[in-house]
Amino acid sequence: MTRKIESVAVLGGGTMGAGIAGACAEAGCRVLLLDVSNEAAAKALDRIVNGRPPAVDTPEAAARIETGSFDDLAKIADYDWICEAVIEDLDTKRTLFERLEPLRKDGSVVSTNTSGIPLRSITEGMPERLRRDITVTHFFNPVKVMKLMELVPDADTTQDAVDALAEFCGQRLGKGVVHAKDTVNFIGNRIGCYWMLAGLHKARAALEQGLCMEQVDAVMGAPVGLPSTGLYGLIDLIGLDIMDFVAKNLDLNLPADDAGRAWLGFPPAERDMMARGQLGRKTGGGFYKLTKHEDGSRTKETFDLLAGDWRPAQEASSSHGDAKSLIFADDVEGRFAWACMGGALVYAADLVPRISDDIVNVDRAMRWGFGWKKGPFELLDEIGPSEVITRLEQEAHQVPRMLAILRDAGAESFYRDGGKEFLGADGRYRPVTGE
Repeated sequence: MTRKIESVAVLGGGTMGAGIAGACAEAGCRVLLLDVSNEAAAKALDRIVNGRPPAVDTPEAAARIETGSFDDLAKIADYDWICEAVIEDLDTKRTLFERLEPLRKDGSVVSTNTSGIPLRSITEGMPERLRRDITVTHFFNPVKVMKLMELVPDADTTQDAVDALAEFCGQRLGKGVVHAKDTVNFIGNRIGCYWMLAGLHKARAALEQGLCMEQVDAVMGAPVGLPSTGLYGLIDLIGLDIMDFVAKNLDLNLPADDAGRAWLGFPPAERDMMARGQLGRKTGGGFYKLTKHEDGSRTKETFDLLAGDWRPAQEASSSHGDAKSLIFADDVEGRFAWACMGGALVYAADLVPRISDDIVNVDRAMRWGFGWKKGPFELLDEIGPSEVITRLEQEAHQVPRMLAILRDAGAESFYRDGGKEFLGADGRYRPVTGE
C-alpha cells in the first residue's frame, strides 16, 4: 500500500507541536492543531505567527491551520498523519493514543514526537492497527531551523508507514531523515548527551591540570569541527536542568553495562550551580554571563569552577589546528581532547548496530542535530582509525565494536571512494544512499 500525506493533525501546541504544525502548513498542508483548550491552541497559533522567529513565513500558511481542543479529537478522521506532541510523560501519551486510535481513518499514519520515551512503552498492549501504523518522529528544536528528524519504527510498524513519513518529512518538509532504532535517546541525543555529561567530568580534570574554561571550549570547538559554543557554552544554551532531566532518563533506561552510566551525576561544582538555580542563559547566567550596560556595552563573565566565583571572561584558542594533531598531542589540550572527544567517538563506535543499522545514519544525526562538521565515523577517518585502535590497545582499553570490525576486515577507513561507500557492520562496504 502506498500512503500519501497531504494533511496533518498535530496534538499538542507546545514548542515542538507548534513548530511541527507551522512547518507542515508552510509546506502547503492542511493542518489541525489541537491542545488542552481552545485558548491554549489559540496561543499556540499566535506563537506560530508572531514568535521570534515565527514558525510560518506567510499569511497563507497560517490560514491553513485550524485550531481546537482535545474535545474536537474526532476531527482527526479527516487527516493523513496524526502527530502527537504532548508533554514527555508516558501515561499522558498512552491515554491520548487510547482516545485517538478508534477515531482515525484506515491508512492514516501516527507518530509520537518524543526525545527519550521508548516507543515500545507507548504501544505496549495497544491495538494491532496502531502498532502497525505508528513511529517516533523526533524533530529537533527549533523545528523551522534544525534539519534533523529521527524516524524510529516499532517492532510491528509496517514499512509503508515508515516510507510515507520518511518521504513526507524529507521531501515536503526538507528535513534530514535519519533512521534510528527504538533505544534510549535514539542516536543524536544518545551520543551528544554522552559527550556533554562525560565532558563535564573530563573537563574538570583538564581545569585542574591548567586549562581555563575558555580553553576547554576552544578545544571542543573548531579543531574537532564542533560549534563555537564548545562544551560549557552548549550546556549554558540547553540548561543544566534539562541536562539533569536527560541524565535521570538515561539512568532509568540505559543498559546496565553502558559506558554512559559512569557520567550520569554532575560533578560537585555543577551540582551546586543546579541547587542555586544557576542553570544557563535562561536564568541570566550559568558557566558564562553576559551583562548589558546602559551605554550599550556588554561585559562577559565566566563562573570559574575552581574558584567558585565570577571573573572577567578571557579570550582563548587551541594551539592545535586540526583534530588529528590535537587528539594525539602530548599536552594538556591533547589529553583532554583524547579523553573527551576521543571518548565520545569510541562510545559511538560501540553503538552500531544497536542504535542504528549503519554508520551513515549516526554521522548524519550528529551533523544535522548537533552541528558537528563531521560525524563520529567521518571524524575517526580524519584522525586515523588504526591509530585510535593502537592507542586503545596500548592503554588496555577494549576496542569498540565498529573499530574491531574495521580492523578484522583489514580496512583502513569507514568510508572509501570519496565517501560513496561505507563499511557495514558485517565488514563489507556498501553504497551510501540519500543525502
